[in-house]
Amino acid sequence: MAKILVTGAAGFIGYHTSERLLARGDEVVGLDNVNDYYDPTLKEARIARLAPNAGFRLVRKELGDRAGVEQLFRDERFDRVIHLAAQAGVRYSITNPHTYIESNLVGFLHILEGCRHHGVQHLTYASSSSVYGANTAMPFSVHQNVDHPVSLYAATKKANELMAHTYSHLYNLPTTGLRFFTVYGPWGRPDMALFLFTKAILEGRAIDVFNFGKMRRDFTFIDDIVEGVIRTSDHIASPNRVWNSDAPDPATSKAPYRIYNIGNNNPVELMHLIETLEKALGRVATKNLLPIQAGDVPATFANVDALVQDVGFAPQTSIEDGVARFVSWYRSYYNIGD
Repeated sequence: MAKILVTGAAGFIGYHTSERLLARGDEVVGLDNVNDYYDPTLKEARIARLAPNAGFRLVRKELGDRAGVEQLFRDERFDRVIHLAAQAGVRYSITNPHTYIESNLVGFLHILEGCRHHGVQHLTYASSSSVYGANTAMPFSVHQNVDHPVSLYAATKKANELMAHTYSHLYNLPTTGLRFFTVYGPWGRPDMALFLFTKAILEGRAIDVFNFGKMRRDFTFIDDIVEGVIRTSDHIASPNRVWNSDAPDPATSKAPYRIYNIGNNNPVELMHLIETLEKALGRVATKNLLPIQAGDVPATFANVDALVQDVGFAPQTSIEDGVARFVSWYRSYYNIGD
C-alpha cells in the first residue's frame, strides 16, 4: 500500500487511475482545480464516485499555487506522484496560449520541486503523442528526435520531458513520462472527437470531419491506458547504464529517466471510427467534410515496444468493443434510450 498523489483526479484519466489505485488498496490524494475548460458537472460526477472510498481525499487547488503545492507535499509526504493534470487540447492552445504556460510549465515546476524536496520515490507524468509534431516516420518511436512541435500544447509537453530530465540529472529524482495516444472510453472528455460525434449524432446534428475523414489516430481505450500508467508508476525509473553521450538516446539517460509511448499500436482512420460509432448507435451521421486544422497532425501510431518490454504493457481492447462500451456509458449517464 502506497500513498500516491494523483493530479487531475477529477479528469478523465486521473479519475480512472484513482479508481484503480483505490481498488488495490492504495491511499490516493487527488489534486484538481475542477476548472470549466469543459463541463464541471462531469468532473464533479467523477469525484462523487471516488469520494465514498475511505482511502481517497480531494484537494481543490491550482497547480500554479506555489505555496499551496509546497504545503501539500510538506504535509502529506507522498510515496509516489502520478501527474496527469494539465491544460489539454491542441486547438484550444491556438487561441489561449497563456493558459498552457501557467498550467503545463509553471504548474509542472511546482510538482517537480515538491518531489525533489520531499523524498518522492517516483514521478510518473503525462506527456503526449503531440510531441511528434512534424515527424512522419511511422510508427512513432521514443528513440526519435521530437524537436519540431506544431502546437503550443505539444511544445509544453516536450518542455515537461526536458524539465523532468533536468531534475532526474541534478537531484537523482526518478521520472517517467508517458506519451498518451488519443485516449477514449467511459467518463471521457467532452472536447474529444468520440464524445462530440456521439452527442451530435444523437441530437440529429451534423459532425465536422477534419482532413476529410483521412485522419488516423492510435485510439487507446481507457482501461488499457490505466493499466499502463499504474504498471509504470510501480516500475521506478532507473539509469540506462549503457547510455552513450556520443549517440544519445532521447528515451533514456544516465539519470533515472524514462520516456514511453502508451498507445494501442494500431491506428484507425477517422472515417472507420465514425462507421463503428454509427453501428453502435444504430444511426447514420451527417458529415461535414473539412480540411485539416492548424496544429493537427494527419496520423499518430505508437511503437510501444519499450513499454511492453519494461512493464508488460499490452493493449487488449478493440475499437469496436471500446466504442460500444463508451456508447453504453453515454446513454446511461445522460439517460438516453435507444
